[in-house]
Amino acid sequence: MAVKLTRYGPAEDLTSDAAMATVMAEAFATEDAGYIAHALGVVARTKGMAQIVERTGLLREQLYRSVSEQGNPTLKTTIAVMKALGIELTAKPCGTMQVAARP
Repeated sequence: MAVKLTRYGPAEDLTSDAAMATVMAEAFATEDAGYIAHALGVVARTKGMAQIVERTGLLREQLYRSVSEQGNPTLKTTIAVMKALGIELTAKPCGTMQVAARP
């Protein structure tokens, strides 16, 4: 008996803003630009690319190219897409660098 497989889309499981934010936080933790772009694309598809295009003012082709696994979105594009998704890009100390105190 042949097993029928269906294509899995990870966007199907992202049902809350918190889940989307977690995916992006974990992607940024990898420090892999290709993976970050891919994760941004997965999350964007969850919300709907047409909606993201409308909210960001990006061209559809530009958006798809930027958030592909081979994409390399600019910081401006990343911030615009994340803002359209309702996800905030934040910074926190990583504890690996000490700043010298000034006398």
